[in-house]
Amino acid sequence: MSSFFDFSTKTLQGQEFPFSSLSGKVVLAVNTASKCGFTHQYKGLQALYEQYQAQGLVIVGFPCNQFGSQEPGGTAEISEFCEINYGVSFPLSEKIEVNGANAHPVYKFLTKEAKGVLGTESVKWNFTKFLVAKDGSVFKRYAPTTSPKDLEDDIAALLKA
Repeated sequence: MSSFFDFSTKTLQGQEFPFSSLSGKVVLAVNTASKCGFTHQYKGLQALYEQYQAQGLVIVGFPCNQFGSQEPGGTAEISEFCEINYGVSFPLSEKIEVNGANAHPVYKFLTKEAKGVLGTESVKWNFTKFLVAKDGSVFKRYAPTTSPKDLEDDIAALLKA
């Protein structure tokens, strides 16, 4: 697999979600959690989505419980939390793992293509972000501490490319 668009997952509602349906769009993939110190970033992610969706940006949230058990809820709880507290309307995948032997294949791809600090492949914490170009290549990885607003210049540049 050589492109983000070669992968698929299931939505939080259990429906197949082939990323090939996003081909030609800029994608921001983010591993999320409802009980994390960075959870407030949902607000900034939703703002980015609303601002750039019409130009071709799609944000995909990947709920993950691997970091401090900060996403313990089930499907309904995660969906309700995101919608009620942050108005999230961008797609959310089923809960996945992003590290280890059971890491979702798309995260194995993302972490191999855009390594972290000192060349590490593993995701260090919730709200690590990966920006994917229109051709499915991984443009850049961003730390959990990077605010969604700080991605605007890169997103705008990829949307124009």
